[in-house]
Amino acid sequence: MGDGLLDFPGLQTSLFFESPEEIYARVFRELRPRTPLPEFRVEFCQFANANCFIKLEDGQMEVRMSDLLSGAPAPVMEALAHILLGKLYRKPVARVYSHRYRLYLNRRDVRRQAHLVRQIRGRKFVSGPAGEHRNLEEIFENLNQRFFDGLMGRPQLGWSRTRSRNMLGHYDPSHNAIIISRIFDQESVPVLALEYVMFHEMLHLKHPVDHSGRHRRVHTREFHADEKKFPQLKEVKEILKRL
Repeated sequence: MGDGLLDFPGLQTSLFFESPEEIYARVFRELRPRTPLPEFRVEFCQFANANCFIKLEDGQMEVRMSDLLSGAPAPVMEALAHILLGKLYRKPVARVYSHRYRLYLNRRDVRRQAHLVRQIRGRKFVSGPAGEHRNLEEIFENLNQRFFDGLMGRPQLGWSRTRSRNMLGHYDPSHNAIIISRIFDQESVPVLALEYVMFHEMLHLKHPVDHSGRHRRVHTREFHADEKKFPQLKEVKEILKRL
């Protein structure tokens, strides 16, 4: 997918000469034809991710989006306008717009730039491996020897700020860090559960996100195959359900 008109057949050439404010105003008229047109203000901000926000206040529609999108082709900007305004007014978003926006974010050059921006701008709290009852470094090295022949480089290891039950662990490739929920840093929780969550996040190092298709795949077929090699998998998932 390139940046030219040929990538978006059927689109009017005039679209490519509209300002971001004009694009949002046009999409607004399509979605809310009987509503008075607010004043639009589109601002590109130095966010750490491709975040976008929209709000209506005192007759002014304010759109704030990451400067990662400042060079996006007009059809991509139009797709994002449909997505943001659709969410604001709880209108269904046509698949063509969400698909077009995902394709753009999935482009190799855009992903590379986003990764660099997260490294430079993003702040990552990493507590360190030592907890009150468990040490993540010991857990990591034990699993490294058992499942990866001791060859996996150790990333930053840390505990979450709170005992999160919603996110038990995650791997952040931009900061090369594995963060584990503090819910596992207590003797009442079997260490087997902690080992499995750490093993799961280590597999993300071994099997990076697959961007080869139209959709990014976090858990590939190879990922699932390796995950099944963890002993007592059924037992540990029952433990996690109780948590």
